[in-house]
Amino acid sequence: MNARYVKICGLQTPETVTATVEAGADAVGFVFAPGSPRSISAEIAATLTALVPSGIETVGVFRNQPIDEVIAIATAAAVSTVQLHGDESLADMQRLKDAGFQTLRAFSINAYAALNVQDRQKWDEERLLLDAVEPGAGVTFDASTLTGGWPRGFWLLAGGLNPDNVAKLITELAPSGVDVSSGVESSRGVKDISLIQAFIHAARG
Repeated sequence: MNARYVKICGLQTPETVTATVEAGADAVGFVFAPGSPRSISAEIAATLTALVPSGIETVGVFRNQPIDEVIAIATAAAVSTVQLHGDESLADMQRLKDAGFQTLRAFSINAYAALNVQDRQKWDEERLLLDAVEPGAGVTFDASTLTGGWPRGFWLLAGGLNPDNVAKLITELAPSGVDVSSGVESSRGVKDISLIQAFIHAARG
């Protein structure tokens, strides 16, 4: 893994996947959550994951979908990692691990801030992602709302990141890495290769 882990999410085309890999990302993400403008089928995702060399994570993103369905889609798509972005439990995470997947658990900043100390400790062993209140909307969250500290283990910062602000936010918040989707788009759901390259360069700079 590079010094600063970078994940580019919501990819839909061979061109953007290849460009993301060549720019040095640690992970590429594919959305399977219903209703998202970035959502793709497992069949399309399988053609895209085939372009990704070993050593780079391929992440399937799901939101409040039945775990059996998640496992079936993630298996068909041939992703290495499943990211759950809803109200899923630790038991759901364990089921995914038992099925052979790496995992990420996303929380909105409000949901994570609302956890008490004991509940946060239960998630300490998981890889986490902290996002804005409305994922994919391109809005940063207010870090001052998080009392009690950041996650103790590996965690990704997401929500409103773009090539212009990512370096500053990394310096201020010191996450393990960053995750971007709308911040590297020319229009909603449409990735821009030059923005992807600029984002990765800024995050590593």
